Amino acid sequence: MIFSSTKTGANTADAKLDRVDDAVGLRARLGCFSRKLAGDTSALALTEFAFVAPIFLAMGLMGSETAYYTITHMQISQIAMQVADNASRVGETDVLTARKVYEDDINSSLVGAEKAGDTIGIFEQGRVIISSLQQNAEGGQWITWQRCRGAKQYDSAYGAEGDGAEGTSFPGMGDNGSEITASSGTAVMFVEVAYTYESLTPFDWLDGEEIVYTAAFNVRDQRDLTGLYQTEPATGVAACNVYQADRP
Repeated sequence: MIFSSTKTGANTADAKLDRVDDAVGLRARLGCFSRKLAGDTSALALTEFAFVAPIFLAMGLMGSETAYYTITHMQISQIAMQVADNASRVGETDVLTARKVYEDDINSSLVGAEKAGDTIGIFEQGRVIISSLQQNAEGGQWITWQRCRGAKQYDSAYGAEGDGAEGTSFPGMGDNGSEITASSGTAVMFVEVAYTYESLTPFDWLDGEEIVYTAAFNVRDQRDLTGLYQTEPATGVAACNVYQADRP
């Protein structure tokens, strides 16, 4: 019995020593792992990228939005100049008489704007206004006729058809103090293009901005200034009381 008790006590002591050794070994392995983990930089770049990627993505999208907004401004400006230039050239080709200008000629000029602004929906989100600025019988400025196309609710900022028909109080078209005027016996094609900007990216701080450009060209040839004529058969009239993107 004494022999057996001694043996059991020795086994218990050995088991305790084994547990102590296991604990010491575990702490040593954990310490070694901690030191290796602290010095391991193999995933540092991936972690940094996860933090900075959203920032760079946001900056890229904002840059794209700004660039698109600038390009849209340029397109609207070019459309205004193109329409004014085209409207100043249209009419009959007979050089021996004053050129007659037809409704179809003005519609064709607006179709040119449609093609130039097709990618930005110029007539779905904007409006083009063509005015013929001339002198009245008293030498004053007069908007003889005006044609419009586009779904945007926008009216000319400088006058409507018939303004200045009598007297000399109407100053012309353009910003106050720098109005454009027509000389006697000729006309100025004054064009306004208004467009509502639509954001390209989720960053919509520019969404809904109104872009407006104007352009003016003097007619290039001797022109019949009594008004616009109709073809046979008659074509549609781009009336300014109609707000639609479709061709008249």
